[in-house]
Amino acid sequence: MKTCSALTILLGISVAAAAARGADTKPADDGFVPMFDGKTLKGWQTTGNWVVEDDGSVTLKPRPGEKGWQRYDAYLTTDRKYKDFVLDLEFKIEKTGNSGVFLRVGDPKDQVKTGFEIQILDTHGLEKPGNHDCGGVIGTAAPSKNMARPAGEWNRYVITCEGNRLKVVFNGEQIHDLDLSKSAVKDRPAEGYIGFQDEAKRVWYRNVKIKELK
Repeated sequence: MKTCSALTILLGISVAAAAARGADTKPADDGFVPMFDGKTLKGWQTTGNWVVEDDGSVTLKPRPGEKGWQRYDAYLTTDRKYKDFVLDLEFKIEKTGNSGVFLRVGDPKDQVKTGFEIQILDTHGLEKPGNHDCGGVIGTAAPSKNMARPAGEWNRYVITCEGNRLKVVFNGEQIHDLDLSKSAVKDRPAEGYIGFQDEAKRVWYRNVKIKELK
């Protein structure tokens, strides 16, 4: 009886563990799917620099000799394209940090010119943020309000791309509701890759999930 009970317990643990692993890639009740498994960069492509931390967050570690605020080629980019979706993620940066979330990128090797970017930048406390400050759509629109937290603290973006409409909620405040067809990025693809920028400054992403809209 003791042996049977032990086997039953072990079997139950194994089944639970397998279920937990399977949940990593299955939609939750709200329709969101995690974009990272917490251990690897499966589903993403990069030329280097990005690693998974012990807590499951994904971080950029610049290569020796690389200097911050210069664009390098190690963007972290999805393997596949997305069209209409809600992207929910958290990020934090170091002091003077700089990165960006690229959307609907046509060419992963030229994300700046073939996609558009929601800026990530250390601009906490700035009174009137512009389109190049944190929360801005680069070259297109400034955030309606500066919601950036101090460097080292986690922030959250909820980004909705549906047709020509772009909405961005930053730390609980809606900062954008744009008609992309009437913006400076109106010529960008309606479907493309999602990418995180390499500016050789430490940045961390976690709880990255996506819900595709039908």
